[in-house]
Amino acid sequence: MVKVIASNVRKGNVIEHTDGQLYVVLKAESYRPGKGTPTTTIDMRRISDGIKVNQTVKTTDGLERAFVEEVNHTYLYQDGDNYVFMHPESYEQVMVPGDMLGDMTPYLAENMDCILLMYDGGPVSIELPSKVTLEIAETEPVVKGQTASGSYKPAILTNGVRIMVPPHIETGTRVVVSTEDGSYQERAKD
Repeated sequence: MVKVIASNVRKGNVIEHTDGQLYVVLKAESYRPGKGTPTTTIDMRRISDGIKVNQTVKTTDGLERAFVEEVNHTYLYQDGDNYVFMHPESYEQVMVPGDMLGDMTPYLAENMDCILLMYDGGPVSIELPSKVTLEIAETEPVVKGQTASGSYKPAILTNGVRIMVPPHIETGTRVVVSTEDGSYQERAKD
């Protein structure tokens, strides 16, 4: 186990809680108020039974980060509620339950290289590439004269996820999207 301060905990990290159980971090946000103690709120899921827990700690508090092995895998296909990944060298297949992937499932694409975090030989979490390129399936038409740099319009990607895009993006345009928060990054360069 490695001690990390709460402000350095990120989505996908596996930590050992005070109850001795392993938890995977779903979301970690740090708050720095003008007055008072800065805090970090951590949403996590217990690996053993899937129960979600919310914890708020001081940003300087130490947490035990579990030692997990990062193993490259390739996503193959969905099998019911499970997702099948393959180790690129041994060709060994690993079944990952859909509830472990959570809101990352829409960003999975066949033959995508991912990193499975393994603990005691079993998968506990997954790291997707930080950005993926997807196509806009539906959005409002471009409005002439709408040039405000801060304005965005809703769009639906081919994977069904709703995002906000700049006004110049049209249906059929390929865009780069962050897998961490689902935000528009840029127009694809291909």
